[in-house]
Amino acid sequence: MPIWDKKHECISRDILDQLQLERLQATLNRVYKNVAFYKKRFDALGFFPEEDLENLSDIQKLPFTTRKDLSDSYPYEMFAVPLREVVRVHSSSGTTEKPSVVGYTRLDLKIWSELVARVLSAAGVTTDDVIQVTFHYGLLTGGLGIHYGAERIGASVLPTSVGRTDRQIRIMQDYRTTVLVSTPSYALVIADRLEEMSVDIKRLNLKYAICAGEPWSEETRKEIEDRLYVRATDNYGLSEVMGPGIAGECLEQSGMHINEDHFLAEIINPDTGEVLPPGETGELVLTTLTKEAFPVIRFRTGDLCYIIEEPCPCGRTFRRISRIQGRCDDIVIIKGTNIIPERIGDIIAEIEGIRPVYQLVATRHNHHDELEIWVEVSEDLFFDKMREQRALVDTMERRIANFIGMTPRVKLVEPGSIKRVNGKVQLFVDMRPKK
Repeated sequence: MPIWDKKHECISRDILDQLQLERLQATLNRVYKNVAFYKKRFDALGFFPEEDLENLSDIQKLPFTTRKDLSDSYPYEMFAVPLREVVRVHSSSGTTEKPSVVGYTRLDLKIWSELVARVLSAAGVTTDDVIQVTFHYGLLTGGLGIHYGAERIGASVLPTSVGRTDRQIRIMQDYRTTVLVSTPSYALVIADRLEEMSVDIKRLNLKYAICAGEPWSEETRKEIEDRLYVRATDNYGLSEVMGPGIAGECLEQSGMHINEDHFLAEIINPDTGEVLPPGETGELVLTTLTKEAFPVIRFRTGDLCYIIEEPCPCGRTFRRISRIQGRCDDIVIIKGTNIIPERIGDIIAEIEGIRPVYQLVATRHNHHDELEIWVEVSEDLFFDKMREQRALVDTMERRIANFIGMTPRVKLVEPGSIKRVNGKVQLFVDMRPKK
C-alpha cells in the first residue's frame, strides 16, 4: 500500500529529532509571547524558551496542561492568534463544566487534512474508494476531520453522520461504500442489522473499516473483520489536540503510527508524572509542534497506552502507540462520548437544588451501548408522588442529554439500594461485556 507522505513518514530518526526540536522551539516561543496562561507558567519556573530549551528532554521541565486548564480558559483565552485569523472552531464534548474550544488557522486546516490523509492512506484508502463517515458532524472533530482528509486523498465521501442504521445500510448498498468509518461498537451494530435484514454481506463492496472513538480489543477487531469481511484498523484523535490524524494503524495492524513531525509524545506515570520508557504502559501526553491557533504543551490525555519503538514492516519510521487500554482519570466513554460522572451530579443538583445519591451504569444490548442513571428516591425527590416523579425523570433525561449529547435512561430506585463500598457510592459501573 502506497505511503501518502513518504518524505516525512519515512524520515530518519536523526533528522526527525532535529525537526522536532526546531518546531518545539518555535511552538514554545509562540505560546510564551501570545498565550498569557503559558507565559505565566513559564515565568513562574524561570523558563525562557530561547535560552532553556537545548534538547527535547528539556520539555520535561515544564508542567502539564490539563482539561481543566482548557475549560478554565473558555472560550478563547488559550488561542495564540487573533480571532480574525481563526477560520474554524471546534470544541470537546463538554466533559467539564465548560467545553474545550479549539481554533484552527488556514494553515492548521491544511496540515490537519494532510495528517488525516496519512492515517487513511495507511489504512488502505485510495482515490478509488467510497468512504462512509458515521461520526458526528458538528462541533466535535471526528466527522469533519475524517471528511477533509478523505477528500485530500481524492476518495468519494459519504457524510452520513450518526445513527439511522437502516438508512446507513441502504446508502452502503446503493452508493457502493468501500470504507466504513465508525466506532467499533457501531460497526457491529451495522453487522447485526445486516444479518437481521438478510443482506448478503459478501455482496457489499466493503473492504476496510476504520474505527475510533472508544477503546476496543483484538477480539472486537476479529469480530468486525469476520462479520463484515473487511480489514479493520485503529486510529487515534483528540479534539483538544487536533482531532483525528494524531496517530493511526497501517495494514500491519501492529500499533498506531504517531505523526511525530507534528506531535511530541510522552508516556508518564499518571500518579507521579514521571516519564516512562518505551514499552511501559502509562498516560499519553502530547505536545503540538505545528499548531498555530491552539498549541498545547504537555497535554494530559488521560488515555493509557505504551510506545512501540521497534521498526514496522510497512517502512514508516514514526514510533507507534499501542491501542488505548483504558483511562487513568474519571472520564468514561460511551458511544464515543466522554462523560465525567461527577458532572452528572451537578446537573441533577441544578434541577432540584439537592445532590441525590446516584450512579451511572453502562450496559450493552446487541452491541448498542446504553447509559442508565440510577437515582435514589428520597423525601425531597417526590417519594410518593408518581406523576411528579415521572416529570422529574423526564426533566433529568432532557437536561443530561442536552449536556452530554446522548439520552440516558434515568431510573429512580429505592433508598439505600445503590451499593456502597466502605460507605461510598461508586459513581460509575461498567456492565458492558469485556472482550
